[in-house]
Amino acid sequence: MNLLSVEEIAKRFGERVLFSDVTFGLDQGQKMALVAKNGEGKTTLLEMLSGDIKPDEGNVVWRNGISVGYLRQDNPFKEFKTVKDVLYGSNNDFVKALNSYEHAIENPDDEEAMQNALNLMDSSKAWDYEAKIDKLLSIFGMDSLGKNQSIELLSGGQKKRIALIKLIVDEPDVFILDEPTNHLDISMIEWLENYLSGQNISLFLVTHDRYFLSRVCNQILELDNGSGYRYTGDYEYFIEKKAEREDNLSSEIGKAKNLYRKEIEWMRRMPKARATKAKSREDRFYETEKKAKQRINKEEVQLSIKSERLGGKILELHHVRKSFDTLKIVDDFNYVFKKGDKIGIAGKNGVGKTTFLNLIMGLEEVDSGKIVTGETVQFGYYTQKGIQPTEDKRIIDVVKDIAEIIPLEKGRKITASQLLEKFLFPPKQQYTYVSKLSGGEKKRLYLLTILMGNPNFLILDEPTNDLDIKTIQILEDFLQEFPGCLLIVSHDRAFMDNLADHTFYFKGEGQIKDYNKTYSEIIEIQKKEGGKSSSPKAVQAPKEVKEKVDAYAEKLSYNERREYNKLEKEIEKLETKKEALTQDLSKPELDSEALVEASEALGKLIEKIDEKSMRWLELSERA
Repeated sequence: MNLLSVEEIAKRFGERVLFSDVTFGLDQGQKMALVAKNGEGKTTLLEMLSGDIKPDEGNVVWRNGISVGYLRQDNPFKEFKTVKDVLYGSNNDFVKALNSYEHAIENPDDEEAMQNALNLMDSSKAWDYEAKIDKLLSIFGMDSLGKNQSIELLSGGQKKRIALIKLIVDEPDVFILDEPTNHLDISMIEWLENYLSGQNISLFLVTHDRYFLSRVCNQILELDNGSGYRYTGDYEYFIEKKAEREDNLSSEIGKAKNLYRKEIEWMRRMPKARATKAKSREDRFYETEKKAKQRINKEEVQLSIKSERLGGKILELHHVRKSFDTLKIVDDFNYVFKKGDKIGIAGKNGVGKTTFLNLIMGLEEVDSGKIVTGETVQFGYYTQKGIQPTEDKRIIDVVKDIAEIIPLEKGRKITASQLLEKFLFPPKQQYTYVSKLSGGEKKRLYLLTILMGNPNFLILDEPTNDLDIKTIQILEDFLQEFPGCLLIVSHDRAFMDNLADHTFYFKGEGQIKDYNKTYSEIIEIQKKEGGKSSSPKAVQAPKEVKEKVDAYAEKLSYNERREYNKLEKEIEKLETKKEALTQDLSKPELDSEALVEASEALGKLIEKIDEKSMRWLELSERA
């Protein structure tokens, strides 16, 4: 069954043509990936499919009655105040029943309202809906926040995960996903792979993760030089057929050029008043001319820098320890870096990988132990935050602020403008504003500014996020030949497998294990050790949910049932306060008096949570 028909769409921004005459369709159960270089219109095309923008030409036609869910790269949630508002914001039967139940809990004296709410929860199967949300919050590492957590206090990655959870819960007929694996750790990515591979799910996505693309998608749409090309198969098949297409096109252009040279002589000889036959040949001439002047754009980012030679002492970590309150990040870690070390850093979100990098860079202080940096070391630190120039700054000025002339190897030099061209910013684009760049183009510009410092020790924190696949492959090639040391944090399995000679795996509680294995091999080891399944079936609400609710309704007295319901709400509110207080304690601007007060308040709050949790468990066991 056809769900989507896209017919000859085009989009322009001023004189720049992003793409034109792009035609494709999406059928029930198909999973299509959109592949293109940064800046060639991937997000623009997704916004056309979602209806956010209109094509300049052509049509986007959805089948009547189809629901479409769109996961954007940025999710501001301006209309929502809390996590709960986002997750329960839909006006469907599940949410109506849950709202009715919440209202009944807050008014326990109204037994009739409680009974009606329970009946509504049963009839709409809303118990399953709530259990599904809770399970997804756990899978995506968001269950500790509390549903009353303010959206404004969430990081960009947390907002993205909440948006993804909301999308999965809503179960749209078609998923449109823009870089869904950004900000997910490996267990989350694998769960999402399994879920999206489901037979009944229809999908259109943009992703830089090559393993994810190969395992999930069975269709690929490529945007190249403004045209669209469709391939039926996985990523490897696409690479093979793309090369064939370019070879065939190159051959056709060559033949057209030979014919064009002959025909142009004929055109010059022919008189202005032409016969019908000659007019037909003239028309063919213009078609030949168009093909002969066609260009295959194989421009690629060219990465080249001058790096200083590393001395005998590079970087040494001796008995390093770091904690935040009770959370251990690093516990007695030792390592001495050697020349040419290429080390990956892996582990779940929140275990301290970025903090570890900041310790090395001196942006965080160790609690004990020492980090010794050699005199010849020149760091290049690529952070997740990325480049932070003012949005009204021109691209060329960002580079010139660092240097107008950049030294290369063997005594060669290059201008700021020439360097930008090597990073695929043509002269015309160099004078546009940073605000006009796509997310991937901003990351490419940021990478350029890092390499301008001629580092001999590169530290990269999630460098592949928002880069297109081709640029990632070029970055891989460059890093494989990079003569200095390399430290990478990434959830991109292909990128890590291709680059890391060994991996520091953060197991949690400050424990870091050095594996002399590929990232994919480590993932399999962790699965066996953890014994956890990444199957999407885990999301399905357990059948026991309704039975348990019925049970406690029968076995507890009315007052106990009222207390039980109130305790759930109270504990959740207290957990939210605890989270806020914990965040306050980590603020560097707190003076000693405020720090003592906050610590005392946190201690009392934890005691209160423990007391209420014990009572809740007591009632729960009886139920």
